[in-house]
Amino acid sequence: MKSDVCELSVNATDLKTILKETAKSAAYRELDKKETYRLRLLAEELVEMLPALLRFSEGKFWVESEGKSFELHVTLRPNQLLTAERREKLLDVSTSKTNAAAVGIMAKIRLAAEFMLVDYERSASMSETFYIPIPGTPSVVSLADPLWTLNAYREGAKKAKGETWDELEKSIVANLADDVVVALQGGQVDIVVKRPFSLK
Repeated sequence: MKSDVCELSVNATDLKTILKETAKSAAYRELDKKETYRLRLLAEELVEMLPALLRFSEGKFWVESEGKSFELHVTLRPNQLLTAERREKLLDVSTSKTNAAAVGIMAKIRLAAEFMLVDYERSASMSETFYIPIPGTPSVVSLADPLWTLNAYREGAKKAKGETWDELEKSIVANLADDVVVALQGGQVDIVVKRPFSLK
């Protein structure tokens, strides 16, 4: 089942529709109180992250569910506020690795989406990566392969341990989501948060 599709902007009321649609989908699939709370927490994490991205993009949100498996979907497209000057400034920050110290999983998800939005046309022709959190492991986002997944990040973190693993253990999203995928498709960025619940 696909929920209603909500148009998103930086308007707080628009962002609250994310929580409403999530609650409606949880009720339709008859999730129990604990499951509903966990799904809402994932939606709240999206609400916290999106304002920074919606400053220069237009978005849509919906929920897809089958049985007790849920996916929270966000699609983003650059809007007229993403001027050439702003694009260059954001690229400068990204390619200089100023964002390498991003703290938290949601910050890394936001940065992956932001970079893909800023210059998807140039991404395929560049070999540089905008941040590499774990030495000796694949980049979180390679500009030639615009895809970020939480599961791939988890695998790298398991090998690295230390701060990267600690960051995962403290993350609401990392603990509740089965996976998070950030992908560039046809000039838009798709963010999908996946959470299956066990059938009783």
